[in-house]
Amino acid sequence: MAGEEIGQDTRTVEQIVDGMSLFDDDLMSMVFDGNIEATELLLKIILKKDGIQVTSVVGQRELQSPVVGGRDIRLDILAKDSTGKHYNVEVQKKPEGAHIRRARFNSSMLDSRMLKAGQEFSELQDSYMVFITQTDIFGHGIPIYTINRHFEEIDDIFDDGSHIVYVNGNYKGDDTVGRLMHDFGCKESKDMYYSELAKGVRHFKEEGGRKRMCEAVEKYAENVRLNSLLESIRNLMANMKLGAEQAMNVLGIEEQDREILQKRL
Repeated sequence: MAGEEIGQDTRTVEQIVDGMSLFDDDLMSMVFDGNIEATELLLKIILKKDGIQVTSVVGQRELQSPVVGGRDIRLDILAKDSTGKHYNVEVQKKPEGAHIRRARFNSSMLDSRMLKAGQEFSELQDSYMVFITQTDIFGHGIPIYTINRHFEEIDDIFDDGSHIVYVNGNYKGDDTVGRLMHDFGCKESKDMYYSELAKGVRHFKEEGGRKRMCEAVEKYAENVRLNSLLESIRNLMANMKLGAEQAMNVLGIEEQDREILQKRL
């Protein structure tokens, strides 16, 4: 999401939407949600596989941990192709958001949902965890980093079907990946190479979908505000040994926020 501090006034929201690109996960998720054409383009370029036929794609899909108290995740894009392979695509502006162990965690969450009771492990389909990062987090200057398991003792691949791919969003080469990353950084659809992407960006930033985009920004801002209050409450409770109500009284939290915050504590 664009910006660390987001005001609720209409002008500020409009300015934030104007400044958004596909490196902002809310816009990216909306553009690709249900957009088979754009998703196929993205995966074909990144994975260098022209035969990919996407059958379904959803944006902002939440996966709940199967463990009580475990960490849930919200996926920017979750797609499936005609052969049953699953793809999770994430955009990250900050390197810490694309930590290599997050890739491992997301991949495991995908895998844990593929098999139904009674299915054989051999029926587990391939999964692709793709991070598109705004900077070159590994620093080698190449467009794409592909990670697959292999045997250390012999020169052979351990083909378990798990694939992790990082895309360098700072790559500016005159090729398909370079043009794709150029488009991800564009704030206006008219500056984009690929019509499949420009169409979605134009809809959510310049046409009928802009209202929905503005509402998403406002919702994000409200969530940031509540999370900030929640952190302050928890700090007071821990450091001052106060109860939740006492901490909220000290902070002067309004009544309409209290019920929401109580549920999050």
